[in-house]
Amino acid sequence: MSVEILQYAEQLARERGIKREVVIEAMEVAIETASRKKYGANKNIKAHFDNKAGVFRISQLREVVESEDSEAFQSEDTHIALEDALVLNPEAKPGDFIAQELPTIEFGRIAAQTAKQVIVQKVREAERTSIFKEYIDRKGQLVNGMVKRVERNNIYVDLGRASAFLPHEHQLPREHYRQGDRIRAFIHEVRDVTRGPQIILSRTEPLMVTRLFEMEVPEIYDGIVEIRAVARDPGYRSKIAVRSNDPHVDPVGACVGIRGSRVQGVVTELQGERIDIIEWSSDPAGFVCNALAPAEVAKVVVDEEDRNIRVVVANDQLSLAIGRRGQNVRLASELTGWRIDIITEAEESASRVEEFQALTREFMEQLDLDEDVAGALVHEGFSSLEEVAYIPLEELGSIDGFDEEIAQELRTRARDHLLQSALENEERKAELKVDPRLVRLPGLTDAISIALAEKGIGKLEDLADLATDELLEATGALLTTASAEALILEARKQAGWFDHEGKSGENSGKEGSPKE
Repeated sequence: MSVEILQYAEQLARERGIKREVVIEAMEVAIETASRKKYGANKNIKAHFDNKAGVFRISQLREVVESEDSEAFQSEDTHIALEDALVLNPEAKPGDFIAQELPTIEFGRIAAQTAKQVIVQKVREAERTSIFKEYIDRKGQLVNGMVKRVERNNIYVDLGRASAFLPHEHQLPREHYRQGDRIRAFIHEVRDVTRGPQIILSRTEPLMVTRLFEMEVPEIYDGIVEIRAVARDPGYRSKIAVRSNDPHVDPVGACVGIRGSRVQGVVTELQGERIDIIEWSSDPAGFVCNALAPAEVAKVVVDEEDRNIRVVVANDQLSLAIGRRGQNVRLASELTGWRIDIITEAEESASRVEEFQALTREFMEQLDLDEDVAGALVHEGFSSLEEVAYIPLEELGSIDGFDEEIAQELRTRARDHLLQSALENEERKAELKVDPRLVRLPGLTDAISIALAEKGIGKLEDLADLATDELLEATGALLTTASAEALILEARKQAGWFDHEGKSGENSGKEGSPKE
């Protein structure tokens, strides 16, 4: 009998992919359940498998109490008086448990059925736990399976030990599967639910492209070539950025393979999805130019503060750079992490002319100059009165057509205008009763503080309460998104919203000095 039990336990463990000890434990629970039916449900019965003897031993556990008259004594099924316990174990003391071995029972039909149900339930629970642990560790990896059935465009996949679910929204457009088809997918999510592990698959995840290239390109698997970023429009087009950790290895060539053999394997698996392989660069301008391939870029203007890049292309390259339904520029933006604005050379030229004319008119009005002199300042790169007011005199006088007298006059006019503007701003701030603490905020100019006060935002707490989009709306073009976020954060710090540990301060929302 013992040999049969061990053989059955080992066979069941192999079939279900669990440890033999788990099956033995399930059998122990089953025997305990069946034994209670014979000896009484109130008895504390424990079953234990003796590995040496190869048999199950059944014991009744009873807690030792002072006497049968004590409050702790409930019944003879669960408790034993100290006097009786000492007969069984001379070292017994109150609080100990005395184990008395019971005769092994002969399972009747009902008891055997009950034991079988308990074993099946326990083994099933252990199997679920084992499957969950296995697949939670494989999350983010590829798996192969077979389509079991298709219901309402959702696919149920047999993975061998487990079943998985491929929702319609995680399938590629234009691909169709039937029962019995082989399928490869990405483990998107693993949930531990009552009826067993629920494995959610995906064929639209950007990381699936990475995993496929790791299988096709040995250099990626070995770490010689690294995939730095992936952007994907599932079923249509993907862009991957790669770099080489070995100067002698071309990362793009390694991924393409001889006559495109490596990339073609990935394209075939993804139902013909087009894949652009781009060399990664730490230089944002160069990276964006690479990402917009196959379009050719004529010029880029980088705004690092707002993470925006303006790309200038020839007229015949515009549609190629944007792509169908904006696909190319959208994927390039996702790949690089920069917002990309694309304009033609003609639009860029017109923009430069418009900007030149606007600055020229501004200098003409502020410094009372004629168009030629104002135009000469703009042509030399001057874009603000501060630059004119504080540039060294010899540099200003070195401009073609200027001399020392003209340079001195320009500096004087610029400084006078700045002083007059400062006085007017102070008067306006006093009139609007702008909070002095608001004015002292780093990055908050007079123009911004006045614009805010005119919209009823004249106190430090008023600014701290704003959301980023509200501040941008109130200030117009005076702030970028990044500077607006920084300004609000600083206002909240100054208003005492946070203490030195970054937690909410006691004086949050109250006027006065911030917490120290």
